[in-house]
Amino acid sequence: MARMTSSARPLLNRRLAEFGTTIFAEMSALAVRTGSINLGQGFPDTDGPEEIREAAVRALREGRGNQYPPGPGIPELRTAITAHQLRRYGLPYDPDTEVLVTAGATEAIAAALLALLEPGDEVIAFEPYYDSYAACIAMAGGTRVPVTLRAHEGGFRLDLDELRDAVTDRTRLLLINTPHNPTGTVLTREELTAIAELAVERDLLVVTDEVYEHLVFDEAGHLPLATFPGMRERTVSIGSAGKTFSFTGWKVGWVTAAEGLVAAVRSAKQFLTYVSSGPFQYAVAEALALPDSYFSSFREDMLAKRDLLAAGLTQAGFQVFRPAGTYFITTDIRPLGESDGFAFCRALPDRAGVVAIPNAVFYDHREAGAPYVRFAFCKQTAVLEEAVRRLKALAG
Repeated sequence: MARMTSSARPLLNRRLAEFGTTIFAEMSALAVRTGSINLGQGFPDTDGPEEIREAAVRALREGRGNQYPPGPGIPELRTAITAHQLRRYGLPYDPDTEVLVTAGATEAIAAALLALLEPGDEVIAFEPYYDSYAACIAMAGGTRVPVTLRAHEGGFRLDLDELRDAVTDRTRLLLINTPHNPTGTVLTREELTAIAELAVERDLLVVTDEVYEHLVFDEAGHLPLATFPGMRERTVSIGSAGKTFSFTGWKVGWVTAAEGLVAAVRSAKQFLTYVSSGPFQYAVAEALALPDSYFSSFREDMLAKRDLLAAGLTQAGFQVFRPAGTYFITTDIRPLGESDGFAFCRALPDRAGVVAIPNAVFYDHREAGAPYVRFAFCKQTAVLEEAVRRLKALAG
């Protein structure tokens, strides 16, 4: 009979030991337990266009996608992605060699970092950053180097000198998110030009998370980094259907990049999910071909909701950083006499019946994010109005 042995070695890989359960799971569970309005996790509380939902049902019933779809994604969706990139941004891609469909943007980020990094490579990311960035860099064996976006004149701004100083001989890759979650920052043309010049000068790869591309509130719209000189051949651009079409549970994302970069990312992705979301891919192909009026109406609806929640948060006593993009608002709780975002968010359901997310979870430098709290406004107008009513309790 084999002897049972014990070991002091932890079960969890040490690269992931620092992460634990995501704050989203904790705060969403708190919302359910307390019956609070959940403005923490960024998912809509209504479905997207009915014709797109019906397209998924139709594909399911017709047996399209019920078995394994092609590894790179169904041809219809890859063609729709390339048509979208060309129509909106003038970026031509080959649907057969320069597009990869993924299980949401999260898998696209993971596959890109696993494919492109060697242990010890440094990755520069703008903090605060979405929590999966740090975990994916760690799983790839990379070293994350945060460059902090700092509060300035009602928003959060990138210090380009700090970015340049962060690049070393070990830097392999820049991980860029614009529009930026959680701050709502949209990088300007001047900032993107400087980033592109730095990447070319130092021969860096760039992974860009652009899932909020259709939620830029300035009429100028989204500026993909791949459109800047010297960037198409070194940029992995990541998009997603979930945020634009309000079907986050479908988990359909994609990568567009030069052929060699897509081949590398595909090599890693094939050993993650291999394929996913078969019938939903057909529906997303139809969604990407919706008329421009859909995208403008979607943006205008979110803009109105942004202004509604921003006004309510201001009245409740928060300092509000009005976002230029995404569907998140970052606030400063210090005007309320608070300084610890974690403690504030854990108490907020009992104080006001609302759940938010402490931004410090998105920082390596936790003290830099301590007084900031994020609220999501991708909810029904009536829900936001009720949240605003409840938050007024904070103002006494």
